[in-house]
Amino acid sequence: MIISAMLIALVFVATLLLNIKLPITANGGLVHLGTAMLFTVAMLFGPKKGAIAGAVGMGLFDLISGWTLWAPFTFLTRGLQGYIVGKIAWSGGRNGGSFTFNLLATITSVPFMLAGYYICERILFGNWAVPAASIPGNLVQNIVGILVAIPVCAALKRIPLFRR
Repeated sequence: MIISAMLIALVFVATLLLNIKLPITANGGLVHLGTAMLFTVAMLFGPKKGAIAGAVGMGLFDLISGWTLWAPFTFLTRGLQGYIVGKIAWSGGRNGGSFTFNLLATITSVPFMLAGYYICERILFGNWAVPAASIPGNLVQNIVGILVAIPVCAALKRIPLFRR
C-alpha cells in the first residue's frame, strides 16, 4: 500500500508540476510528464500498480486543477492505459525488462487513451467533431511520455532493486 501511495504521488506531482497547456484547441489540452511517469510506473511495477497510479494520480490532478469535470474520465482512461502498459511489459515473465515489449506496450496503450478522451469530449461537448481537435495534443503527450519513459526504465532496470 505504501508503494502504491508513493507511485500515485509521483504520477500526481509529475502531472501537476511539469505541464504545458496547449493553445491549439478551444477545449484546452495539456502536455505533462505525468504520462511518462505513468508509463515508467507500469513498466517497473506491473499492471495493477500502473493502473492505480495512473487513475488516482491523474484523477487527483484533475480534481484540484480546474479540470474537475474530466476526473472520472481520466480515472478510467488513465487506469486502463496503465494496466495495458503493465500487462504487456510484464507479459511472459519479462517484468518490464524488454525494450521491445516496453515500446510495444506504450504504443499499444495510446489508441485506448485517445479513444477514452474522445468519448469523454463527445459526452462533454455534445458532438463528434470537436473532440478531433484534441487528438494532436494527446498524441504529443504520449510521444513525449514514451521518449522519456523508455530510457528511464532502461536505466532503472540496471539497478538491482528494479530487476525483479
